[in-house]
Amino acid sequence: MKRDALAVGTPFPSEDERRPPVLPPAGALAWGDDACGLWIDVDLAGVVQRFRWIEPGEFMMGSPDDEPEREKDEGPRHRVRLTTGFWLADTACTQALWRAVMGGKNPSRFQEDERNPVENVSWDEVSGFLRRLASLVPGIVAELPTEAEWEYACRACSETPFHFGATITPERANYDGNYPYAGGSKGKNRKTTVPVKSFPPNDWGLYEMHGNVWEWCADGMRTYDDTEQENPRGPEGDALRIARGGSWNCGAGGLRSACRDVRFCDLRFESLYDRGFRFALRSTRQEQEAGATRLPEASRVTRPE
Repeated sequence: MKRDALAVGTPFPSEDERRPPVLPPAGALAWGDDACGLWIDVDLAGVVQRFRWIEPGEFMMGSPDDEPEREKDEGPRHRVRLTTGFWLADTACTQALWRAVMGGKNPSRFQEDERNPVENVSWDEVSGFLRRLASLVPGIVAELPTEAEWEYACRACSETPFHFGATITPERANYDGNYPYAGGSKGKNRKTTVPVKSFPPNDWGLYEMHGNVWEWCADGMRTYDDTEQENPRGPEGDALRIARGGSWNCGAGGLRSACRDVRFCDLRFESLYDRGFRFALRSTRQEQEAGATRLPEASRVTRPE
C-alpha cells in the first residue's frame, strides 16, 4: 500500500500510529486486508457498506502554481499532517443506503439504479442522515470527512491533478466531456450519474473520488497559507460548506484533487442534482472495545472484492 511517498525524513506516522486503535471496530461485519489496505464491511440498516482505513500521514494540500485550470483558492500549496486515522466509505452514499436509513425517501433525480449515488441533498439533510445512521450502529460516530481528510484520501499519495495522473478522459470518470482538461479532446457526456464502482478505485481502494457527484465536506472554506498545518478545519460557524470531487455535469477541471467548491448548507441546488457525499466512521467505544480481537499481521483475513 503506497503510504510513504511524502514521509521523507520524518518518523511520522510510526507503525503503531498507522494501525486502527481497535480491529475490528464497533459494528464490523467482516474485515480484512488487500492490496489497497485494511477494510471493514458494516451492515447499515440492511445495506452492507465497505470502509477503508485511512491511516494518519502527511501530504501537500492544494495545487502547484503551474497546474492547468488552477483556481486562486487552491494555494499556496502547503504541508498538512493528519494525526488520526479514520474509516472512510469506499463509495459515495448510494440511494439504496439513503433509503434504508431514511425510511424509503429518495430525493434523487436519477433513480434508474439504486446503486447510483444519492444526490439533490443539502449539507443539512446529510447531517440528519448521519445522526440517524449513528443511532442505528451503537459505538460509532458517522461524520463527513474534513476538507483536508477528503483531499488526503483522494490523492492517496499522488501529487498530480488526478489520483491516476496528469490527464483525464470520460473513460476514467463521469463528467461533462464537452469540457475537456487542459486542451484535451472532447469526449462523452453521460448527462446522468452512474452506479458507484463504475470506474477503478484509487490506490487506497476509494471509488469515484473524481466525478459523478460533488461530495460535501464537514467544514467551510479555509484560507490557505504556506505554513504547515496539523488537522486543519475550515470555519464551521457560518452557513457555507465545502464540496469536493466534481460531478457528472461539470467540466474536467472541476474533478481535480485540489479543486474546491463552496455552497450554502441548507440548499439542495435542485437545478444541478449534483451534490452527494461519502462519510467516515470513528469509534466512540475504544476503551470498551480494548478487549476486542486485534488481528496480528499474520492473521488478517484477506477476502476478494
